Amino acid sequence: MTIFIVRLGTPRAPGEGLRLGTVRRPPRGVPKKDFARRDFYDIWLPNLAPSAELMAQAHAATTDGEWAAFKRRFEAEMKQPQASHLLDALAALSHQTSFVLGCYCEVEDRCHRSVLRRLLQARGADVV
Repeated sequence: MTIFIVRLGTPRAPGEGLRLGTVRRPPRGVPKKDFARRDFYDIWLPNLAPSAELMAQAHAATTDGEWAAFKRRFEAEMKQPQASHLLDALAALSHQTSFVLGCYCEVEDRCHRSVLRRLLQARGADVV
């Protein structure tokens, strides 16, 4: 079993399991009843998204140094009990079932999901 990391809104792969949206806000202009049907997410996990302030910092980051500062602050947010416990649970679940974590960003290298990938791997998760 495994965790797939994807861009939300992309077509689902066969057997990927539930999609978990690690985003601060739901997709704009999409009725809630259509989130799953339109390949966004089945379950919303905003606790694994950067805070609104930190999202603004990520969107404004244009240099490697600014991106590194964002990553450090996001990692600190993910050390908070609610997020940390959720990451532990997802890492354990990855050994029992397949599921997807995702965000809207086009490029994973400049997205918080790259940090989530690393944090989950450090917890022993099976991540593709």
